Amino acid sequence: MTFARSLATAGAHVLLNGRNKDILDESVSNLHAEGLSAAGMVFDVRNEAEIRRQIDSYYAQGRSIDILVNNAGVQIRGPLEEFTEENWRNVLDVNLTGVFLASKIVVPKMIEKKAGKIINICSVQSELARPTIAPYTASKGGLKMLTKAMATEWGRHNIQVNAIAPGYFKTDMTRALYENPTFNAWLCSRTPANRWGEPGELCGAVVFLASSASNYVNGHILYVDGGLTACV
Repeated sequence: MTFARSLATAGAHVLLNGRNKDILDESVSNLHAEGLSAAGMVFDVRNEAEIRRQIDSYYAQGRSIDILVNNAGVQIRGPLEEFTEENWRNVLDVNLTGVFLASKIVVPKMIEKKAGKIINICSVQSELARPTIAPYTASKGGLKMLTKAMATEWGRHNIQVNAIAPGYFKTDMTRALYENPTFNAWLCSRTPANRWGEPGELCGAVVFLASSASNYVNGHILYVDGGLTACV
């Protein structure tokens, strides 16, 4: 919701995606309650036909998608040698293939208009590995290079493709980590800022990359990590 709220607050009409309609409807309602413009669209980013059907239906209403934020993500932790193929494929399919599918379906209209912004959500794991999250690391490393490849292919159409790479932020996905005293102490000592990031601290990055201020920024990975990737 952080990225959606940030863009809606900046004046965009945001179209949220999710697989669970009840959760999606609640998120849209929360934005409406704040006076923001939002709608929801249910589809699974792993399913190309499902994405295409929903996007085509949206276009048929005379609407356009000027900014695409690829934020779907999943994390499954475990020793790599014990990882099942099913879980491996699930992480890669959501975190990496889903970005490819959503982008390839949305980008033709951007090419027609000669304008568009695509923002992929990478991670410090696009650069750094840590035990028990090898598939996630592989997916985010791949997403870093996919971002560069997209920028290389589509830049000539005045489409900017960049990525935000968050460090460790307090979210539902990281709850088990920041509530673990040992990991919390390690993370804070490892990060120059000496603390976790707060979700609101990602707002400036997404608004910048979605705006005309970034029209000559392409293929860039913007790390918002408290300095984590700057040091050893």
